[in-house]
Amino acid sequence: MTTHYHLVSKFWREIPHRYNLIGTRCGECKTVYFPPRNVCPRCRRSSIGKMEKYKLKGKGKIYTYTIIHVAPETFEDEIPYIIAIVKLDEGPMVTSQIVDCNPDKIKIGMPVEIAFRKIQEDGDTGAIYYGYKFRPIKR
Repeated sequence: MTTHYHLVSKFWREIPHRYNLIGTRCGECKTVYFPPRNVCPRCRRSSIGKMEKYKLKGKGKIYTYTIIHVAPETFEDEIPYIIAIVKLDEGPMVTSQIVDCNPDKIKIGMPVEIAFRKIQEDGDTGAIYYGYKFRPIKR
């Protein structure tokens, strides 16, 4: 039972960047990172103590993608589904599921926006985990 408690508490500690796309921005070179970093890899020593919290807007474009047809046990009900690397407008790239999109319609360069959705459910504790996914921007 302690293992489940540990997983649930770890998930709750990660909520700020799971629900708000909170990253960091270097106070020196202004490069934005997600997930957050303590030190800027570009500036290194000169960035120590200068990394600022930064809320990303949650919009970007599909950089690349794959369509999953054979899924792990807990995702069998969702096949086929799309996993993509999204290049956010601020620069960072994130891996995410693409929702509200027919796999036949997905395209590289497609504009997307963040959508908060159920990620999984823990059958033992009944905890439901939510997080970010992306969906096409409707025009």
